Amino acid sequence: MRTFEVGFRLTGILLAAGWSAEAKAASVMTGIDVLADEGFTRLRGKRVGLLSNPTGVNRRGEPTWKVLRQAPGTRLVALFGAEHGFDGTKSAGIETPDSVEPSTGLPIYSLYGPGPVRRPTPAMLKDIDVLVYDIQDTGCRSYTYISTLGLAMEACAASGVAVMVLDRPNPLGGRRVEGPGLDPRFRSLVGQWPMPYVYGLTPGEVARMINGELWISNRCQLSVVPMKGWHRSMTWKETGLRWIASSPNVPSGESPLYLVATGMLGEIGGVNLGTGTPLSFQIIASSWLESATLTRQLNSYRLPGIQFSPFDFDFNRKASDGRELRGSRIRFTQPATAPLVAVNLYALESIKKTTGRDLFRQAQERGKSWGMFDKVSGSDRLRLALQSGKSAREIAASWRPGEDAFRKRRTPYLLYPESPSPPAKGKKPKP
Repeated sequence: MRTFEVGFRLTGILLAAGWSAEAKAASVMTGIDVLADEGFTRLRGKRVGLLSNPTGVNRRGEPTWKVLRQAPGTRLVALFGAEHGFDGTKSAGIETPDSVEPSTGLPIYSLYGPGPVRRPTPAMLKDIDVLVYDIQDTGCRSYTYISTLGLAMEACAASGVAVMVLDRPNPLGGRRVEGPGLDPRFRSLVGQWPMPYVYGLTPGEVARMINGELWISNRCQLSVVPMKGWHRSMTWKETGLRWIASSPNVPSGESPLYLVATGMLGEIGGVNLGTGTPLSFQIIASSWLESATLTRQLNSYRLPGIQFSPFDFDFNRKASDGRELRGSRIRFTQPATAPLVAVNLYALESIKKTTGRDLFRQAQERGKSWGMFDKVSGSDRLRLALQSGKSAREIAASWRPGEDAFRKRRTPYLLYPESPSPPAKGKKPKP
């Protein structure tokens, strides 16, 4: 999928992500803050490795690796990075070699390195007592961090190293379970665990389920430092936490919603989704689309909690080649409950109805390989359904039995309540 070649590149990613003076005080304490509040007692006397990236920060914005380095009785001995690198700047699919943190000399081991390396090796773990995980996730199965988490758990189990997850919110909320499941034949880093595309778990809950369901060869010695103040109905905005880009194309706390809504469509190609700009995954556009017609068709489905509006950008204002982008912009009016995964299908269907273009067929004619699409979607079933002409509504309905089964299966691993606890009788709620 091509980047959106316009003049408003991501020049202020931290500001766009919410690092502004107006940001409200966080109502949620993440795992690193709870650990610090306890005096780091769980790590006393331990040699610690940390798997993290720039999203691993405390409520004051201090990086977790610096916090642990200063923690009393704790010795931070190694750092680990997942896809996009420990510094979080690498594009998707770009492997990163091992390196050294320049100010401390600590080794940075890449778990998305050449070779390929996708899990810690025994040599990386030999001087570590506990591997701590602190990465903000998106709540989408194809986002590779939870795959790396589980593979690291498996490696630690084999080496006798404990694993501790410093928990963080699921930005999509903890109630949402949506989308196709995973066929084991299509297991990969973009789909490692047998769960729906959107699974409604925090990283700590994912780790508990991986361990409890024996999705890895041997259970590791796992502990989770739960958050305080988070409940399952919360989306990111309600946490009061500041978002740090979890990867270059996920710049804001709302980005995970759009990533799920159009990311699969991006694996087909043929339209521009705005990646590389502040509108990442928020638009469905091309020079050959007619914005009013496409928008009218998308809105005709009356998808609850979603509004589509015309999107027009004339490159003549910014460049000399006269190209244009026309299409629709997605807006979530009810982000906690609006359907997400199905938007990919309704967009594909709308384009075909309004233009006669079958993006799947056109991609086939270009010689498109469907390996990555199948891995991301979890099997070849979605592709075959689309190629056979099944409707978006019919395909989305076919996911429901798997979604319902997963909701039941995940129950033993949940750590957080459905909604805020009511104040004690006779006490007024805190403002």
